[in-house]
Amino acid sequence: MKLLQVDSSVLGTHSVSRQLTTEIVAEWRRAHQDTTVEHLDLAVDTPNHFDANALGIKVAVAEPTEAQKRENAVSEKLVSQFLAADVIVVGAPLYNFSVPSQLKAWIDRLAQVGRTFKYTEKGPVGLAGSKTVIVASTRGGVYSTSEGGRALEHQESYLKAIFGFFGITDVRIVRAEGLAMGDAAKAAAIESARADIRAVTAEAANQGVATLAA
Repeated sequence: MKLLQVDSSVLGTHSVSRQLTTEIVAEWRRAHQDTTVEHLDLAVDTPNHFDANALGIKVAVAEPTEAQKRENAVSEKLVSQFLAADVIVVGAPLYNFSVPSQLKAWIDRLAQVGRTFKYTEKGPVGLAGSKTVIVASTRGGVYSTSEGGRALEHQESYLKAIFGFFGITDVRIVRAEGLAMGDAAKAAAIESARADIRAVTAEAANQGVATLAA
């Protein structure tokens, strides 16, 4: 089994999402000892934001430029790495009600027709449905307990939507929120997340080939 750990926080050793992804991976390996791990640090190795050069070869240009070839190589490396993994652990802090731009830049490289989804006469169909995604979701405030809070966050909701678009129905959330609301709240949030970790890592990875038509 192959596991891809993806971190996106810019806070380095001060990052709770990085702490949680590390603990998720360690617990997963204890429960599933045949797992090999690859690590992608998007704060260190950030793909360029999606632009015309990244799209160039995908629209079948006659003579790709050097910039287009370079950006296409980045996209192919990232989508191939993603598709090779059985389990993806994503560190996703909430930045300004959404995910870090580094994480969005990675997702933009994964969204490729014929690789992670396709269009049919009935609409788009995901092609990566056999995977398990575990999201380490961290938030300074509390958003999950009220309708207003849930309306503001475009982090977990976005990740569930985009991975669902890729056909992935097994998306598990490890959440620590209220991290900026005092030491006691932070400690309680991390302990709650650790309970989530034990639950999500005890369950076997999704081995079915599920698709989601939108």
